[in-house]
Amino acid sequence: MAETTYEPELTGLLIVDPYNDFLSEGGKLYELSRETLASLNVVEHMRQVLAAARSRGIQVFIAPHHRWREGDTHLHWKTMPPVQASAHHNHVFADGTWGGSFHPDFEPKPGDVVAQEHWMSSGFANTDLDLQLKKHGLRKVIVIGMRANTCIESTVRFAAELGYEVTLVKDAIGSFGHAEMDASLKFNMPAYANAILSTQEIIEKLSI
Repeated sequence: MAETTYEPELTGLLIVDPYNDFLSEGGKLYELSRETLASLNVVEHMRQVLAAARSRGIQVFIAPHHRWREGDTHLHWKTMPPVQASAHHNHVFADGTWGGSFHPDFEPKPGDVVAQEHWMSSGFANTDLDLQLKKHGLRKVIVIGMRANTCIESTVRFAAELGYEVTLVKDAIGSFGHAEMDASLKFNMPAYANAILSTQEIIEKLSI
């Protein structure tokens, strides 16, 4: 298989769920994420990948999780998977709150694309992300953000199903412990990502 390349006219950077609740101390999910965020220096690596992408002229996309809102329609749904029920019960990413706001380093800038909120894990399912990428003429995505074995993995799988060439930056994602990270990075995502690179490796490739 040919080596993955990152032409700006074909490539988008996809930042998944960059919320304070995940990435900032005091966030509702931060303590669960702390171990991987700290050991892998995830937030700093996300910053570095974002800066490198912007420097190369790569279009930035944000794929945000559904924000909890009072009176959410899915209160009346007949079925709800456990991960979704937990987020709803704990009012994770509550709309209008600090926790439900993007980490300040990943707030969108003019020209960035913020896709519709995904209800559960995949940034593509029931959103306009695929449409937005196609309207920009893109067929390759670099993926960073949260959480490795749920939203990141689901988004990577869905991107592959839709025909995108996927690069995952393995130290610019976090999860609720290294067991989750290992399950995704060692066994699951290698089947779907065309490349799994470190931050340093992707920066070097973007500088070519």
